[in-house]
This record gives sequence, structure tokens and C-alpha cells, in this order.
Amino acid sequence: MSALTVATLPRISRDTLAALLRGGATQAQLAIIDVRDSDHIGGHIRTSTWVPASSFDVRMPELVRILKDTELVVFHCALSQQRGPRAALRYARERESAYGPEASSKQQIQVLEGGFVEWQVKYGKDAELTEAYVQDIWQE
Repeated sequence: MSALTVATLPRISRDTLAALLRGGATQAQLAIIDVRDSDHIGGHIRTSTWVPASSFDVRMPELVRILKDTELVVFHCALSQQRGPRAALRYARERESAYGPEASSKQQIQVLEGGFVEWQVKYGKDAELTEAYVQDIWQE
């Protein structure tokens, strides 16, 4: 089993993720997994898949199978401090258990720095990158 921990999970910046989306990353290249629960309301990153943290364990085998050949999988929650990193770590461990360390090392697993809260500050109103955005929900 790898020595990966929540603290050592690689992070991806919102700008890097936005550039990948604008660059036309395909489903084979990029998957974004949003693990917010009821706080999913008010917008989400375009192309993301909503897998609430409350049902993540049940959907884990399906995710590992569906995302088997995806190059980069990015996890996030509201702030990417708890649910997102925990989901990413559980996914990484499940993937390694299913496919072995060598095959698993071919996929990058990262966490969106700052989560959706930071994403929406810069990209919430950008319809190319964010869907179903409701600014009033996110204003301070």
C-alpha cells in the first residue's frame, strides 16, 4: 500500500483546472468528482460528477471501474479541507487495491485547492466553466 496520506495528496490550483477545461480536456484525460452534500446547491464545475460524501462509499466500486483509464481525477468539496481529500485518499487506496500499485501510479489523483468556495470566487460567473451558479448563495 502506498504511503499516500491526506497531507501528501497533490493539489491542483483553480487556474490550472480552468485551463484544462478551457483546453478541451476529454473524459479520458480529466474527471472532476464533487463530493459536497447538500452544499452542492448553487453551482458546480462544468463536467464534474456529483458523488455526495454521504454516498461515496457505496459508489466507490463504480468510480474505480468507470475512471480506470482516466489520466487525472480531481476531487473537491466546499473547501477541500475534509471531504474532498478524504474521498481522494479512499479512492486512491481502493484503486491501488483493485489494480495494484504499478497500474494505479499511471493515474494522477489530486484535490482542488480551496474547493468550490475558491473556484466560484473567480469562475462562478463564467458559464464556460461553471453550471447552475447562483451568486446570492455564495456571497458573503
